[in-house]
Amino acid sequence: QVQLVESGGGLVQAGGSLRLSCAASGLTFNMYAMGWYRHAPGKEREFVAAIDWNGDSTNYADSVKGRFPISRDNNKNMVYLQMNSLRPEDTAVYYCAASTVWFGFANPDWGDYWGQGTQVTVSS
Repeated sequence: QVQLVESGGGLVQAGGSLRLSCAASGLTFNMYAMGWYRHAPGKEREFVAAIDWNGDSTNYADSVKGRFPISRDNNKNMVYLQMNSLRPEDTAVYYCAASTVWFGFANPDWGDYWGQGTQVTVSS
């Protein structure tokens, strides 16, 4: 069965960095666009970043543009989110998602498959 497993979350001070990883199994990875989403307490789940099947196209939420580059390694079935210049408002559970459809990634329900999430907490 398809599994997406996130790792790399934790507690970090404002201005610091974290690298999230998502390991995918049970699917033909290079046929799926991948995305990162986050869900903060009291808020709706929101789009963070997305990358197409071979990494040629990426897209970002305005709130993370220039700070959170997304990348993937199709040889390892991995997708990454490098989180730089972290802010307290970035605190959330971060999820990776996989979809066979590139368009519509801004929709928080975009993914065909979802991971279980990893907590990121940024202290001020």
